[in-house]
Amino acid sequence: MTYAKPLPVPDVETRPFWEGCREGKLLLQRCGSCGHTRFPPTHFCPNCQSDQQTWVESSGRGRVFSWIVVRHPVPRDVYAGDVPYVVALVALEEGVRIATNIVGCTPEEVTADMPVKVTFRQATPEISLPLFEPS
Repeated sequence: MTYAKPLPVPDVETRPFWEGCREGKLLLQRCGSCGHTRFPPTHFCPNCQSDQQTWVESSGRGRVFSWIVVRHPVPRDVYAGDVPYVVALVALEEGVRIATNIVGCTPEEVTADMPVKVTFRQATPEISLPLFEPS
């Protein structure tokens, strides 16, 4: 079965992140100059403007910061079988937030500050999507 939903297109800044996801690792950038952890990946540190960076593996643990429940698919043909589903902003232990989906529970079970952990869903041989489930 072919994955029919939109997929990310890795570029020079995001390729290490997507390669990590494919390997089951949630990678974040850390500034090589000031140590600031950042997401999404960028070429320059927003804290000190350094272009020095390393990739570090996240614990994969966080808490639901905010969320919405999607009940009306757009476009209907691609997402119709998924509704309702949760789109959330998860605050990771490393101090960054990531937009994602919450899986493994009903939308009604999602609460503010709910502890979650990363899981990965393989969409294609090249792309695995980081999702979060209750921990």
